[in-house]
Amino acid sequence: MTEEKWGQLRTRLLKTVGQNNFTTWIEPLEFNSVDDGVAVFHVPTNFMGNYVSQNFADLILHEFSISGESVQRLAFRVAANSPARPVRQVEQPAEPFAEMQDGSGRDNGEAQWGRETTRPANTGAPLSAKAAAAAPMDTLQAAPLDPRFTFDNFVVGKPNELAHAAARRVAEGGPVTFNPLVLYGGVGLGKTHLMHAIAWEIRAQNPDLNVLYLSAEQFMYRFVQALRERKMMDFKHLFRSVDVLMVDDVQFIAGKDSTQEEFFHTFNALVDQNKQIIISADRAPGEIKDLEDRVKSRLQCGLVVDLHPTDYELRLGILQTKVQLQQKTYPDLEIADGVLEFLAHRISTNVRVLEGALTRLFAFASLVGREIDMDLTQDCLADVLRASERKITVEEIQRKVSEYYNIRMSDIIGPKRLRSYARPRQVAMYLCKKLTSRSLPEIGRRFGGRDHTTVMHGVRRIEELKSTDGQIAEDVEMLRRALES
Repeated sequence: MTEEKWGQLRTRLLKTVGQNNFTTWIEPLEFNSVDDGVAVFHVPTNFMGNYVSQNFADLILHEFSISGESVQRLAFRVAANSPARPVRQVEQPAEPFAEMQDGSGRDNGEAQWGRETTRPANTGAPLSAKAAAAAPMDTLQAAPLDPRFTFDNFVVGKPNELAHAAARRVAEGGPVTFNPLVLYGGVGLGKTHLMHAIAWEIRAQNPDLNVLYLSAEQFMYRFVQALRERKMMDFKHLFRSVDVLMVDDVQFIAGKDSTQEEFFHTFNALVDQNKQIIISADRAPGEIKDLEDRVKSRLQCGLVVDLHPTDYELRLGILQTKVQLQQKTYPDLEIADGVLEFLAHRISTNVRVLEGALTRLFAFASLVGREIDMDLTQDCLADVLRASERKITVEEIQRKVSEYYNIRMSDIIGPKRLRSYARPRQVAMYLCKKLTSRSLPEIGRRFGGRDHTTVMHGVRRIEELKSTDGQIAEDVEMLRRALES
């Protein structure tokens, strides 16, 4: 690695991390050498070395890879004659801040951020709250972006095509057409992937824009830090000077009253300046418990897009894409016909579990030196496959529907034909037909001994209403999601 190449690499980092981050953290780095896969830098202080390794190491390693350099990790020296300080291996992105929890394991809210979490000095572990607090308040530190999470690596299917299209539109820049963009959905459906992809694309298209991506937890931490250090004016100025604000997992500020109030004012200030806001959450804004009504209202005033649970075709497409990536690491491994189809059918709830299963499968096959066939798949993934075998019962559906519509379970099963009972009963019959393997006559018997033609009529009626009645469609989708979670 020559000084000229390092200069080119620094230029690319400037476009990626923005001027503030570059001036504060990247520019002071003095490249020294690459030896046995370790890139050595000189830094002014230990704190700077730790902070760069925690927040920018993955990105720097990615840029080294693009430059054709074989670098596996980074090390920093405070002075030319000091021993090298080893930095963590960076196969996986680390959490930017230490996690604060009470003894029960629950997030203890804003007050917990005042408590320090200590770490051994040279473990390469995440920064303690005290060390993070030492970061200057006049610069905003964004969460690191995963180089794997780009639009090119995002597999599009019917369940996520609208979310993908909306994310693409925002990432293209230009006049703000919908603000905010809210992406919501269950675990492992691609929200964070799309958020990272938007940030990468905006930075590539408009490197001069100040794009800030962070989690709701980080927003809360910075807010509490500003309160503690009496630097609220600095906090307000910094957050309201960004061009694009991206907040991941906004549900985590629910119940944190002071943080919600500051988020509300920040949101209004950015919208008034016609700055783009992009939010992700695990559910629709109106369904987030303990989120203030005024915050819900602001989030709902833009485009709210649901990432639906994956269907078989999308899961199969994701697996086929991941197999191509795995075969770069394991070029000699072969995968038998039918294995991907089997996995796409059996692991249906969470894409992360699906990708993890495939990673485990390739690693296991590499270690034992065997082809990836059905026998090896079932042996290697026995625990994952058992966990995905949970069967939804008719009784579970009846109970969930009665709770959702706030009626007694006996009224769903009973003979009453009032509309307030008949419609939930038809919804329950429809879900029984779609989510269980029970026959129509057996479903009828579970609903007070009704004939199979009654069940058939109820199923058809709900199918018709789903295309004409938005409320029924939403009810059915919410119930299905709750039952499959």
